[in-house]
Amino acid sequence: MIYLGGREGGSRSVFGFVERQFTYDAAMLWILYNLLFPVVFLFMLPKFLMRMIRRGGYWEHFEQRVGHFGRRTKARLREERRIWVHAVSVGEIYVALKFIKAYREAHPETSFALSTTTSTAHAIGRKEIDGRDVLFYFPVDLPVIIKKVLRIVDPLRIVLVEGEFWPNLIRLADNRGVPVSLINGRMSERSYNGYRKLRSLTADVLRRIDPICVQGDVDAGRLIGIGAPKQNVHRMGTVKFDVAEGDAAGEQVARAVMEKIHVPEGAVVLLGGSTWPGEEAVLCELYKRLKAGHPDLFLVIVPRHVERADEVVLCFEEQGLGYVRRSRIDEFEGVVQPDVLFVDTTGELRNFYSVADIIFVGKSLKEHGGQNPIEPAMYGKAVVVGPNMENFPAVMPTFLKCNAVVQVPDAETLEAEIGRLIKDSASREALGQRAAKVVADNQGVIERTVKLLGGE
Repeated sequence: MIYLGGREGGSRSVFGFVERQFTYDAAMLWILYNLLFPVVFLFMLPKFLMRMIRRGGYWEHFEQRVGHFGRRTKARLREERRIWVHAVSVGEIYVALKFIKAYREAHPETSFALSTTTSTAHAIGRKEIDGRDVLFYFPVDLPVIIKKVLRIVDPLRIVLVEGEFWPNLIRLADNRGVPVSLINGRMSERSYNGYRKLRSLTADVLRRIDPICVQGDVDAGRLIGIGAPKQNVHRMGTVKFDVAEGDAAGEQVARAVMEKIHVPEGAVVLLGGSTWPGEEAVLCELYKRLKAGHPDLFLVIVPRHVERADEVVLCFEEQGLGYVRRSRIDEFEGVVQPDVLFVDTTGELRNFYSVADIIFVGKSLKEHGGQNPIEPAMYGKAVVVGPNMENFPAVMPTFLKCNAVVQVPDAETLEAEIGRLIKDSASREALGQRAAKVVADNQGVIERTVKLLGGE
């Protein structure tokens, strides 16, 4: 909850270094936070800069992260008061864009300022944002910087998406009389166990947020447990069910790519979506074994971070698999289907879900947290996940209760379940139909959220 610098900036509890040794009241913790934040930020800066160089896309508008806006951006922000929506990364920015669209439908005159932390999310925001709105990078949570940004933006309201609890932003906005709200809120067990040791501070932060819209009972209980006023917490369900929607033009492009590399219409397409280190190797290995008995099997890999492209390519080469990169598809002139389509582009995962038959959702086998299972389910696909889906406590129980997703404990079981689904097309299709029904039955959260925030 108390972040150092956003997800790609190596976010962590600033008080993680001292929380076992000291207990402070809220006032002392505020002082400690603002004393330690710059120190820890400088300590983490080399790692942050290395990620910036490796991942790319950070240097553009980097000055916005320290509260300096160019003349044009500053002028636009000062044209009128806006609702400031903050979404840290890719998943959150889709929620933010959906919220903005729904709110504007109820209040067409409303303008928005949209901030994000990661370069990938910024690229999506730049592509999708309405021309009336302003996009910028979220500033470092230091009082002198936040005060400056609040003076420039002068927001009507601040809307935080999912779990972006920046203490100085919330406190200073509240002191200015700016309402702060949370939408699609969630909290992992790990975060809860850490934050409850700092309850005097978290309670002071959370009392300033109203409403606090959370995804489910577990999230509500955890936030109340660390000090959120019970009357401010509203169990809404997850907005990500509403965000799940297709892109007909993008889906057509995905189909065209598959045709170009000679994937036949009857092939069984296995897709690894938002994969993390180690998961590509597992998928390649099981693909090779399963393909021996199912020659029509084809593999698509879409890593969570495109900057890992060289690492993923090395995995294909070590496994002896022929591959083609999505970014170089125009150069493909082969007459033989490769083993793997490597989608090394940003923003196309959802489109390739539409052409898959079996989908493994990444960050669930070799990492913890899990990626979003709702998007592949929306397409009515057979979805398989690993044991680690902690980031979706309000989603996974619903899917599992409805037998709408397959969850496996390890790589061996993953291979067995994928093999079963390849053989049994009827079971595969039924699983996908149940998944699509779960998505359809749980939509409507965004409209209720907008209404609660006064958008209707």
